[in-house]
Amino acid sequence: MAPLWCVVPAAGRGTRVGGDLPKQYLPLAGRPLILHTLDRLAAHPLIAGLMVVLGAGDELWPSVGLLGSKPVLTAIGGAERCDSVLAGLNALPSGVGEDAFVLVHDAARPCVREADITRLIERGVLAGGGLLGAPLRDTLKRAGADGRSHETEPRDHRWRAFTPQMFRRGDLSQALRAASAAGVTVSDEAMAMERVGFSPLLVEGAEDNIKVTTAADFALAEFLLPRTK
Repeated sequence: MAPLWCVVPAAGRGTRVGGDLPKQYLPLAGRPLILHTLDRLAAHPLIAGLMVVLGAGDELWPSVGLLGSKPVLTAIGGAERCDSVLAGLNALPSGVGEDAFVLVHDAARPCVREADITRLIERGVLAGGGLLGAPLRDTLKRAGADGRSHETEPRDHRWRAFTPQMFRRGDLSQALRAASAAGVTVSDEAMAMERVGFSPLLVEGAEDNIKVTTAADFALAEFLLPRTK
């Protein structure tokens, strides 16, 4: 199987963490969060290279050009995640064809497991595309404006969506452009593909593939990092 390129959107600021630095540059185990994520991706034998999508005027990017033997390229993103992913897809090397599968992975998910990436690629290629996730196991409540629980929602057939997500470069680009033209801000790549009639394969992955979102998540991610390779 030919290795795949991975687009890593990193143009946001992660305001829920707080502080002056964008979340992806905050320290995790002594290094910027994003470098842990890129190291994890670059170490995978089925990943050919990384396209990191930065915010305009980003002066904090450490100008990494190579991780191991894997090239690290950069592009400038947009206002929303979907804009940044599309910019990254557009900037991929010319050798990455429209029919080539491409991964998209959150810069703030440094604990993704190698085995999960492998499983997604192997199963996702056969299915035409897919994403890592996990079935919802907690009881789900619908809250009212008063902050009280007003209803218990069914959790059957409901999943939490993770990354990486994997689709053909051309299909995903067209789906993202279609969402933008319709004025729809999609929350992930699978949503864009669902809008154009595709049903991505859900591939169950480890639940410790956390997205570092709040200050408390940094301590948890530091604990998980050496335990999730």
